Amino acid sequence: MEEKFLQIDGHKIRYLESGNSKNTLVLIHGLGASAERWSPVIPLFEANFRVVVPDLIGFGYSDKPTADYTLDFFSEFLEKFFMASNIVRPNIIGSSLGGQISAEYASLHSQNIEKLILVSPSGVMKQSTPALEAYIMAALYPNEISAKNAFELMEGSGKDIEENIVNGFVERMQLPNAKLAFMSTLLGLKNSKPITTKLQSIFVPTLIIWGANDPVIPINYANDFVSAIQDCRFFRMDGCGHTPYVQDPHTFASKALEFLNGL
Repeated sequence: MEEKFLQIDGHKIRYLESGNSKNTLVLIHGLGASAERWSPVIPLFEANFRVVVPDLIGFGYSDKPTADYTLDFFSEFLEKFFMASNIVRPNIIGSSLGGQISAEYASLHSQNIEKLILVSPSGVMKQSTPALEAYIMAALYPNEISAKNAFELMEGSGKDIEENIVNGFVERMQLPNAKLAFMSTLLGLKNSKPITTKLQSIFVPTLIIWGANDPVIPINYANDFVSAIQDCRFFRMDGCGHTPYVQDPHTFASKALEFLNGL
């Protein structure tokens, strides 16, 4: 993976890039995460795609300006990022918040997308869950213990969380303005309308992937997406929590590639 930077509205945006196919796959991370969250599956996609993985504005090692981090703000950021990085008609995979942002963008720009995969997307659930509360607390008071507890809850497998995931999260949340961007995003989500009606404006072929044991956004919300998007398939990842691409990257990549390659 090659680390790159570009400028959007005077803000430095970091992204990772791998592969040299003419077909592009963009991976969009979730709340408080960074491009590294996709590390387990990037090598599995790079033979088929030019894989581009941004740190969303306000997160990771991209700039974190003082702004209202609303869904409109993120959707406009995606459009500007695609233009700045010469991306035309990409395939998009978005996870959690990244899934909601991707769906928001797709509802406005379906003609600009090849295919869409949403992984445990936010946008319908309005009440919180214990796992989400633990993650928020870890972001506001970042330390090894709180972060490890939050990631263990989100994964729900009982397995140890890799140190680099915990330490990377703590490091990023201690960067200047990281907490401000995180909280502004939470407020933006809280004040947004449920995405259900906008999903009906998505005309691009879509696949929903959801961890069967997701404690952050439970799988029972999947039907809201599947039933609202016109051309939509669904795959349940058994034995997985909120980030199936981390817990079972080979199964995830296999199902994603099957869909993206039209098999």
